[in-house]
Amino acid sequence: MENATTRKGKLTVVRDAIAAERRELADLFDTLRDEQWNEQSLCGRWRVREVAAHMSMGFRLSLPATLGELVKARGNLHRMTDRVARRDAAAHSTPALAAFLRDNAHHPWTPPVGGLAGALGHDVVHGLDITVALGLDRRVPEDRLRILLDQIRPSGLRFFGVDLDAVRLSAEDLDWSYGSGSPVFGTAQDLLLLAYGRKLPAGRLRGEPSGRFTRRADAA
Repeated sequence: MENATTRKGKLTVVRDAIAAERRELADLFDTLRDEQWNEQSLCGRWRVREVAAHMSMGFRLSLPATLGELVKARGNLHRMTDRVARRDAAAHSTPALAAFLRDNAHHPWTPPVGGLAGALGHDVVHGLDITVALGLDRRVPEDRLRILLDQIRPSGLRFFGVDLDAVRLSAEDLDWSYGSGSPVFGTAQDLLLLAYGRKLPAGRLRGEPSGRFTRRADAA
């Protein structure tokens, strides 16, 4: 069993990873051209600007304000987050959307489930929703990926609607795999996206089952 000192040290590592990820993504957002902000992301029907707005929602909305938005959405969390992301993407400038991440690098927000690792996953995966969709060659540092890959569980896969029945995820750039069955090969960060319910652009995954996890060319 972990002692308190060991656990505190691990939590500090995750907090530092979250802060670094937010600062790096904010710097990247500052380099995006106007047209890139309006490109489709990998996250549902959100453009890059809606994803960026959503990433800082937890910092900007108090708990009462969040609950109020949830009431307006009749308790539907997905409807609420979509409405707020679209509203805030229209209300804030792109420099402001980047600044929200940078200025809140050490904000203690965590999602309803998942704790600090969930907060890191929120930042990393939404960052990839943007960079992969835009074709940007940003590599998430290995230490952050390993924190998240080690957290993959059947319950999380079910939450994101991912069916890995008879499929083994096999990273090509790290010594990591998950599951059993026919292999799907890809970079660790692409496989992380897959585990969070994303469909990948064509050509990023290999293996017989990879078509199950690949976006159609005509996908909106």
